Amino acid sequence: MRIGSGYDVHKLVEGRKLILGGVEIEHPLGLLGHSDADVLLHAIMDAILGAAGMGDIGKHFPDTDGQYKGISSLKLLEHVSSLITEEGYVVGNIDATIVAQQPKLRPYIQEMENNVAQVLGILPSQINIKATTEEHLGFTGREEGISAQAVCLLETFYESSVAVADSMRNCATCGGCRGKES
Repeated sequence: MRIGSGYDVHKLVEGRKLILGGVEIEHPLGLLGHSDADVLLHAIMDAILGAAGMGDIGKHFPDTDGQYKGISSLKLLEHVSSLITEEGYVVGNIDATIVAQQPKLRPYIQEMENNVAQVLGILPSQINIKATTEEHLGFTGREEGISAQAVCLLETFYESSVAVADSMRNCATCGGCRGKES
């Protein structure tokens, strides 16, 4: 079991789409960056890569490489998922927080969680995304930018399969597999 954390921040500007968690959000400002600047997915990817001891997104997707210009961060997350799979890891869970004064993000969070879960091949219940303001304090409070933080727990394939088998050991509704051993 390994734990990683991630943090990212991008400036809000005119003329860009606001994309968070792979969801396009109606807002007059968007985030400035080399890719789609999805600050939430960038923090999540850094948390995953950190937990795996594989550096950060700047190492894997440098902003000096033209192939990443304007790319969807969902595609980058897909690549990160394949990297950790090759190393024998699966995501146990992710907990993330978006810090933005505006817009209100509650209506979009379930779709964000579904997007992340789908790309990582895990259940939406393994993803928890929250949004908060900073009560008009700091750069996020002044609506100059948006930040996000994330924590990720990685497990090896073995740890994950043992956890599933143990959870089935006391399955009262199942007469098969390990339920008969109880």
